[in-house]
Amino acid sequence: MLDDFLVRAGLAAVGLSLATGPLGAFVVWRRMAYFGDATAHAAVLGVALALATDLPIGLGTLVVALAMAVTVAGLSARGWAMDTTLGVLAHSALAFGLVAVSFFPAVRTDLSSYLFGDILAVSRGELGLVWLGALAVLALLAWRWQALLTSTLSEDLAHAAGIRPDRERLVLVIALALVVAVALKVVGALLIAAMLIIPAATARGFSRTPEMMAGLAVVVGALSGLGGLLLSLWQDTPTGPSIIVVAATVFALASFRRSA
Repeated sequence: MLDDFLVRAGLAAVGLSLATGPLGAFVVWRRMAYFGDATAHAAVLGVALALATDLPIGLGTLVVALAMAVTVAGLSARGWAMDTTLGVLAHSALAFGLVAVSFFPAVRTDLSSYLFGDILAVSRGELGLVWLGALAVLALLAWRWQALLTSTLSEDLAHAAGIRPDRERLVLVIALALVVAVALKVVGALLIAAMLIIPAATARGFSRTPEMMAGLAVVVGALSGLGGLLLSLWQDTPTGPSIIVVAATVFALASFRRSA
């Protein structure tokens, strides 16, 4: 069955949603959208690192995304004005990555696949990495779920409960870097943040508990992935952007329904 590229693409979309759903909920709750953008844009620099050192693309992406996430978290803890800082870091990382990749003319690099994803070309090995990374993120968030919720609600309350907010912030940083590494092939560096935010934002208006929101975000993400694949096949559109178009459409319809 896995010889069918459509089945592999569908499984990759569903696997990614297992990670982006719960993590996206925390991104929305903590207003970390730009944080996710900065980490995702650093993925292109990770591609350049992998090409320069003969590392696997996923490993190079993970290293640089984790370095960017830790840097941003450290600056945030020191009280930096994060809107401007994140804007500088996000766009600088993307620009440096694009310039660095241009120094490897001997390597046939299709930048569009890194920027917008190439889910239809996911191999068996890449599919396994997507699911492995997604399950690792899911396990990490499940392990720290209550502590993450408490520190998200109030850092003072977290301190009173014996929870270290900086440690929980690091957990989110690691989870975000893992998601960036596994999502690069599916939706690309420019669209990873959208896959984190839009399904979670859609689920927010229909959820009564944090767990319900995380679960609904997984469902919305999976349906958006499968719907984007169908749209891409039907209209011959780029698959990564098509996934986000479907997710945005679901969000718009959900918002209209709530306001009606």
